[in-house]
Amino acid sequence: MEKKIKIIIADDHTILRHGICQAFDMEKDFTVIGQADSGRLAVSLALEHCPDIVLMDVSMPDLNGIEATKQILANNSNVKVIALSMYSDKIYVMGMLNAGASGYLLKSCSFKELVNCIHTVLSGELCFCPEVTGHLNTNREGLFVADNKASVFSLLSNREREVLQLIAEGHKTKKIAQKLGINTKTVETHRTNLKNKLNIHSIARLTKLAITEGITSFNI
Repeated sequence: MEKKIKIIIADDHTILRHGICQAFDMEKDFTVIGQADSGRLAVSLALEHCPDIVLMDVSMPDLNGIEATKQILANNSNVKVIALSMYSDKIYVMGMLNAGASGYLLKSCSFKELVNCIHTVLSGELCFCPEVTGHLNTNREGLFVADNKASVFSLLSNREREVLQLIAEGHKTKKIAQKLGINTKTVETHRTNLKNKLNIHSIARLTKLAITEGITSFNI
């Protein structure tokens, strides 16, 4: 019996996850081994089940798709992550590519396009829908490459970016500590480091930066 391609679907919209899952149920080559409604759960499921593919929404609460992708690939570089997003903005596309994603599709794509993209990335190539390719750089061979241009966001550690997202989403220190499994003093240290590194000392401006950098779609 031929081995099926194992997929995890990460999206905070339940009806979309279920719809994609049902479509894969009709395909003999695929099996959905997990569904996640947050980036944090996606990381946990990927670590537990070792999927071939993670279909990753870019904008999710608690931990966005960009940070989740970094963590998944740090744990297992053999996993292929494909962004499935409603956003075609450069900040999201380049964020996912720089995080290590192998593909980027809009949610308006057809299921056939999604299947073709999965096969493409499993063959070792990158795959992007036409709507986002204008944001990408290519090398001499015409292959897509990540944009290594530094942003202010690159000054932050992985944990500081997680804390920044939770701050921007309105969570207080105690709640952030609970979500991240750390103590409140550590959260306060991260908050202080964020403000000093970014030279921003108000929650409103931190939130605005988080939105500008694509870490959250939360609106103030």
